[in-house]
Amino acid sequence: MPSSIKNQLEHINAMAQSEPPKLVADAEARYANVIAGIAGKVRSAHGHKLVLLAGPSASGKTTTAQKIAEAISVHNTCKHALCSQDTRAHRISLDDFYYETENLPRLPDGTPDIESVYALDLPLLRDTLRSLMETGRGDIPHFKFGAGGRTRFDPLEIGPEDTIVLEGLHALHPELTGDLRFAPEAVTKAYVSVASRVYDHREIVINKRNLRLVRRILRDSQFRGSAAAATVAMWPAVTKGEERWLTPCKPGAEFLINSIHIYEPCVFAPRVLPLLEAIPEDAPGAGAAYRLAKALRRFVPLPEALVPPDSLLREFLGNA
Repeated sequence: MPSSIKNQLEHINAMAQSEPPKLVADAEARYANVIAGIAGKVRSAHGHKLVLLAGPSASGKTTTAQKIAEAISVHNTCKHALCSQDTRAHRISLDDFYYETENLPRLPDGTPDIESVYALDLPLLRDTLRSLMETGRGDIPHFKFGAGGRTRFDPLEIGPEDTIVLEGLHALHPELTGDLRFAPEAVTKAYVSVASRVYDHREIVINKRNLRLVRRILRDSQFRGSAAAATVAMWPAVTKGEERWLTPCKPGAEFLINSIHIYEPCVFAPRVLPLLEAIPEDAPGAGAAYRLAKALRRFVPLPEALVPPDSLLREFLGNA
């Protein structure tokens, strides 16, 4: 059943026609309030703190992690000796802890299993977290997928009240921390995803997974040079990996972040529709692409210029 009039196609289209700035502003404010709530909880703890942020593909993990880090970071203007320390947060991506290609686990057909938690160099990750949380120092790897491995290590020093925001598909998996023991109040676990559907009365116009697919198509085309046909064809394998490795960890999250920006189909449709319509009829997933295009045509289009430069949607659209 629809949970809100705001998730109704009729409401979205009416606002897109009559009050587009308000439609955008309301969606951005809702998301910002969620981020502020998490940051407030983290800042209330003392000592080194760790935020673990997981989410499926195209959920907005990178932007969400960055916004949490920015909201936590506080420049302390108090002159008292006991409170003069600035509070900073440092975002670290699990993508930088992948094994090189030759060390990746393999699927039964011999191809690399990059969806597995064991595609990460877990011993290195645990050692890095232990060093940061216990000594305030650690070396952070940088991984380039095009280069096939790590390109360098950069030293990181954190202050006594600083926070590490660790984001990635497997950030909530228990294998990440292994036998590391952190004080419960020092660790905040969050899960981000699209958690709302769009309805036309009781009919689902676009579901949560397909809205993420729209985001992924746009991002792959924009930043990875990958055609929509390739993204649509591999999407079932991506979601299968999420169901195996990520979904079981979701109940452990303290915060569930709904990253939907209810106006996003209106902005994405003009860009994504031509990509979907270019998929050949005999391509894998062509039927799903046809249905997705049909759904997107039902939204009143909005210009990208309405999207704020710091919006989560810029992760998929690019800069204004």
